[in-house]
Amino acid sequence: MKKSLYGILVLMLLMNIHGLNAQVIANKVDTTITKNDAIISDSIKSTLPGIFDDNLDVVISSQLDSLVNTWYVRKAFDVDSLAKVISANVDTQELADSVYISRLQSLDSYIPLPYNDAVKKFINFYLKKRGGQVAIMMGLTNYYFPLFEEALAKYDLPAELKYLPIIESALNPKIVSRAGASGLWQFMHGTGKMYGLEINSYIDERNDPIKSTDAAARYLRDLYAIYGDWHIVIAAYNCGPGNINKAVRRSGGKNNYWEIYSRLPRETRGYIPIFIAANYIMNHAKEHNIYPIQPSFRINTDTIVIHSYLNFAQIAANMDIPIEEIRQLNPQFKRDIIPAKADKPYALKLPVDKITSFIDGETKIFAYDRDKYFPNNQIVLKKEVVNGKGGTYTSSFDIDGKKKITYSVVAGDNPGSIAARFKVNVNNLREWNGIHNMIHIGQKLAIYVNDKSSLAKASSKSVSGKTVKSVIGKTSGVGFSQQLTNSASETAMKSNFTYYTVRQGDSLYTIAKQFSGVSDAEIKTLNNISDSKELTVGQKLKIPVKV
Repeated sequence: MKKSLYGILVLMLLMNIHGLNAQVIANKVDTTITKNDAIISDSIKSTLPGIFDDNLDVVISSQLDSLVNTWYVRKAFDVDSLAKVISANVDTQELADSVYISRLQSLDSYIPLPYNDAVKKFINFYLKKRGGQVAIMMGLTNYYFPLFEEALAKYDLPAELKYLPIIESALNPKIVSRAGASGLWQFMHGTGKMYGLEINSYIDERNDPIKSTDAAARYLRDLYAIYGDWHIVIAAYNCGPGNINKAVRRSGGKNNYWEIYSRLPRETRGYIPIFIAANYIMNHAKEHNIYPIQPSFRINTDTIVIHSYLNFAQIAANMDIPIEEIRQLNPQFKRDIIPAKADKPYALKLPVDKITSFIDGETKIFAYDRDKYFPNNQIVLKKEVVNGKGGTYTSSFDIDGKKKITYSVVAGDNPGSIAARFKVNVNNLREWNGIHNMIHIGQKLAIYVNDKSSLAKASSKSVSGKTVKSVIGKTSGVGFSQQLTNSASETAMKSNFTYYTVRQGDSLYTIAKQFSGVSDAEIKTLNNISDSKELTVGQKLKIPVKV
């Protein structure tokens, strides 16, 4: 008991409460909206300036896009055809407000789920714009929800909180936000460390589904001990307790989410409505003809404890497991290295049907190229790592012999897509450029590629009427620096194009996903499309052919 109280006191100090009396606030409950209310009263609604103008579409769309681009989803789901099937079948008919209210009430949620136009807006966002990704997330819940439900039950928390990762990360365990939050539950570095998550050069347990879920449950429990209101707690989870405390103070001590709404950060104003919408969608998608799409292969996993240094490449080379699959199952290991020691073991997650093979071949796996990966039994990052298919990717922060390319970020880019385009490891890309949060358009990135890379050989030549400059120079060893101009979206392409004929159900997003390294923004620009909804069946689109 003392330990729990001490933890709460530490949390309060860290949050800079500055004299805020949490107990008084918790007791000052305004009964305008009760647990059983289904709709916000007009008197409160009138005090919510901008509630119907807030737009989280871009934020949520980015999260959903990141999910679709993960290795597991690309391998386990036919994403392109899925989008077409869903877009053709989803029932987007506008329903009467009474239907939405009735369906929300039927959930018997411990956390109040009131209904308003903002909630309706986000329900329609999921239905009309992202039905395919909703179906994917519903398929993934069989894997993630049991983890969430177990942890929430352990700390006696409402089960509805399992929907938070739907809006925090779209169930992508490796997503990193613009602010630097990471993982399914989007922990910031400081909060993650405060709740016991290990974060260093090799490990980031914010990306560990099990450990981050337990930490998130403890964090939510502590927030509720302070505020005593679940809407406030969920808002605090999004924007931080400091912002909530300021909003409460500026609202005269009120502790109802809707009454402090106008004092909250813009993104947080839409957070409760989209949380309610996520509850609705995940429970009533079938009424709109959206059904969970199960992965083409299911991964039943088990863990094995590792007591010595081990590289993912050693596993992939000796077992029939692609290195990308090992990464997907173990997102907490940042460098493809398990930095385990006899006194500090780590758990490795593998498909359950591979556990016996690993145990039987353990000696061989640990001995495989031991001097290459761990000379003198020390962790040394090597220049190349062999993946499960016999190819290689850059895995070293040592840039000896590499050729440097300076790349300018364009619309639609993210670290993962850029790393894939240049065939380098995304962690290396982040390390080379000190990327801790999201990248921005126009940002210059240094990328070190192998001599054999066709991109590195693309010296001075004209591309779409623009010149790419090559400058001979030294890195840490032999190599040259190649400067790409700001028109990076053009200089990364060949001067020729391929053409695509628009089909029923196509969108710029689904078309772009069919061509490696091409973004929907590039297609839109190159074809002078002012409105993405202008596509017509049979229309010919010019698609850049990337080098």
